Amino acid sequence: MPSSSSPASPAAPASPAQPLTVGFDLDMTLIDSRPGIKAAYEALSAATGTFIDAELAITRLGPPLEQELAHWFPDERIEEVGEAYRALYPEYAIAPTLAMPGAREAVAAVRAAGGRAVVVTAKHEPNAKLHVAHLGIEADAVVGWLWAEAKAEALREYGASVYVGDHTGDVRGARTAGALSVAVATGPCDAEELRSAGADVVLNDLTAFPQWLAGHLEG
Repeated sequence: MPSSSSPASPAAPASPAQPLTVGFDLDMTLIDSRPGIKAAYEALSAATGTFIDAELAITRLGPPLEQELAHWFPDERIEEVGEAYRALYPEYAIAPTLAMPGAREAVAAVRAAGGRAVVVTAKHEPNAKLHVAHLGIEADAVVGWLWAEAKAEALREYGASVYVGDHTGDVRGARTAGALSVAVATGPCDAEELRSAGADVVLNDLTAFPQWLAGHLEG
């Protein structure tokens, strides 16, 4: 059953007493947000009177919202329409969104090893926190508004040595931060594309993560 509890308060940056911090992307890594995002785009289309191919949009999740909106709206409307989308999002997108297979277990494995799990996402941070709370994913912190190389800002702040994501942008973020890039082939980028982008490890999905983490820590 989804939990209604809120995620823990943001943790302080890593200290020598607690060296393990693992970062996780959100969309298509920890959560399957496609049904919710589709519903939010459909609501936005109805509210603005502008056609949006929601089925197409959800095949390319990962980059910031503004990049997708640019396919459907002129530049001068992007900021306004983005705010409208983010306002509609809690009503339409939270309830239909599911945890990805192995998501809760992956986060729990980090915490069981004495580490911290930090969600670092391009999503609007308040909406990202709603997802994590609704699905009972026990992250130690949630940081939003960061995409690709910019994710390194939060990964460095929290001392993350591993970053897990589904997109080549996540691989770039991990490499920029000097973290190990663990990629899951559950989003728009297939395993070969993730490897070509420089992922250090490619897993089919998060169900394989606890075993990988155990081996990584032993090694």
